[in-house]
Amino acid sequence: MIWTGRFLCLLALGAAAPLVIWLLGGSPLTSGLGLLLFDALLLLTAWIDGWRTERVDTWLVERQLAPRLMLGEPNTVEIRLTVPAGRALQLDLRDDFPPGLELVGARDLRLKLPRSTTSSRVVSVGYQLLAPRRGEYHFGDLHIRCRSPWGLVRRQSAYPAAASCRVYPNLRQAHREELTFRQLYPFRFGQHPARQRGQGRDFESLRDYLPGDDLRDIAWLATARRGRLVTRQYRFEHHQRVVLLLDAGRLMTSRIDHLTKLDHAINAALSLSRIVLAAGDQLGLLIFDQEVRSWLPPQRGPAHFQKLLEALYQVEARLVEPSHERACAYLSYVNPRRSLVLLLTDVVDEVASAQLLTATASLLPRHLPLVVTIGDLDLSHLVDLPPMTVEEVYRQSVAEDLLQHRREALARIAERGALTLDLPTTQLAPSLIHQYFQIRDRRLV
Repeated sequence: MIWTGRFLCLLALGAAAPLVIWLLGGSPLTSGLGLLLFDALLLLTAWIDGWRTERVDTWLVERQLAPRLMLGEPNTVEIRLTVPAGRALQLDLRDDFPPGLELVGARDLRLKLPRSTTSSRVVSVGYQLLAPRRGEYHFGDLHIRCRSPWGLVRRQSAYPAAASCRVYPNLRQAHREELTFRQLYPFRFGQHPARQRGQGRDFESLRDYLPGDDLRDIAWLATARRGRLVTRQYRFEHHQRVVLLLDAGRLMTSRIDHLTKLDHAINAALSLSRIVLAAGDQLGLLIFDQEVRSWLPPQRGPAHFQKLLEALYQVEARLVEPSHERACAYLSYVNPRRSLVLLLTDVVDEVASAQLLTATASLLPRHLPLVVTIGDLDLSHLVDLPPMTVEEVYRQSVAEDLLQHRREALARIAERGALTLDLPTTQLAPSLIHQYFQIRDRRLV
């Protein structure tokens, strides 16, 4: 049992009344006996009130939440109670949510239930949690306090509800991007690739034999059935390969809008992945920092998207310098077939840009590299503002040098024949998808 504010106020008034009587000239003995009598009656009333309070420890209480919580977006947690019929109730609920998650709104949840004559009633209340980073989190128990009919005490019970959950990259953003581009380019989804007959090795159809056809292409079983020579006709394959190279090094640990650059890159990669797989292309993933940390060969289909999601869920940026050269050399070895190589990274100094230039050049001409750097809106905003102090002049000068160095590095990469994009986080996913469609339509891969 827990005393309420009403009970404590009555207890304080009971103690103040004898004191006032004594100060006005009353007998101390009479005042003391009156205080004891009042306290005894108050405690007896509180005990009766508590005995009449609903026993909440027999209720069915459960927590419901999505199997995958999304990074950077509010996630709803619902608490469902099966309450027996009876009088009106006032309940206070508290959930031991993981300390690594941020609560949106009030900590305590309050329910007011009217009187019910049915056998039982199912009620629910929810709250929202904001996940600042990916990973596994653990919930604790559920706690419920039921207010007594006279409001003097509360009965509290704890329900074992320990559970684990995982915070994944933002799949909702990827779904929204896919729906947007399906509306903009409906003919690019669910459509077979353009067929071109020739000396490809994908079977197209059967036709009658013509003089000059390769004898190795004769379909002997079809020839026997038809009584005349029949040859196989092939077509070229126009599906392309896309490989995502994800930098998980030092520069990707910086935060923009409560998320790291790596998290923004992962969200954009998931959005692009849904588009690429929906268009029928193959998609691969390589994650690296100083060394190659993960490699998924290019494949198609929804099952492959789940593999990509699990690989991206586990990656965390580390405070080490990334080795673009090692990543590109590894990719050239394990993926010799020509591909669109989309590198999500960042550069700020001459050494890193020189290594990136060398690594990108090693992919040409076998592959088509697309180097995407994640821009910093704070730097751009700092350059645009007029400086007011000497310190702001120095900061603006440094910001201008960093932005100029980034532009020069990307220009040198473009001179080698690669494609480059420097994008803020707000335009990262849409611009990547637009660039992918342009490359696909022009058949550059």
